[in-house]
Amino acid sequence: MKGFIRANKGFILFMLLFGVFRTAVADWNPIPSASMRPNLLEGDVVFVNRLAFNVKVPLTDHVITETGEPQRGDVVTFSSPRDGTRLIKRLIALPGDVVEMRDEVLVINGQPARYDSVQQVTEPLGAAQVPALRLVEHSDGRTRRVQLIPRIDTPLRDFGPVTVPPGQYMMLGDNRDNSIDSRYYGFVPRNLLIGRAERVLVSADTLGNWAPRFERFGMSLRD
Repeated sequence: MKGFIRANKGFILFMLLFGVFRTAVADWNPIPSASMRPNLLEGDVVFVNRLAFNVKVPLTDHVITETGEPQRGDVVTFSSPRDGTRLIKRLIALPGDVVEMRDEVLVINGQPARYDSVQQVTEPLGAAQVPALRLVEHSDGRTRRVQLIPRIDTPLRDFGPVTVPPGQYMMLGDNRDNSIDSRYYGFVPRNLLIGRAERVLVSADTLGNWAPRFERFGMSLRD
């Protein structure tokens, strides 16, 4: 073993430094589900800036220092407060915000979002193709596309009002009727934030023939 380490110490050092880089500085995150459609698709791989919010001890959720403030509308990776699974959602509300939803309309601090550019599409849901609506949501000076799937029977089209506790954040998927998010597992403490997703690095059509989606390469996720 000592001989192996001596002969490969350069490679071992590189792998250790690479591991620290991925866990503390920058990372990439594959998109495994439809919860962020239409903005993120299954088969996208996104670049994650791990220094956007915190510097952490590598491989832990222990925050050494804070480096920036999360903003409404950021696409964020974080550890689920329920079971630690890594997730990616949109940060919708900050500490102290009062949030509610009424018949799919998001309301933050008493200001309802505005919706336009309605588009009717069909979306995969299991083995079926179902009707869906895509809209542009305007909230707090930022815009993003969201998707609604009326066929999904969910009570979570209406909730709140709820107040986001200090030091915690509310996350929603852009695919509002097909996302497990803060409506299920609650608010996300700041120490569980991993980083901000900045852009799509590469993308392949996992639901088709794995063909590269070149038009998505390098696509920004910032407003």
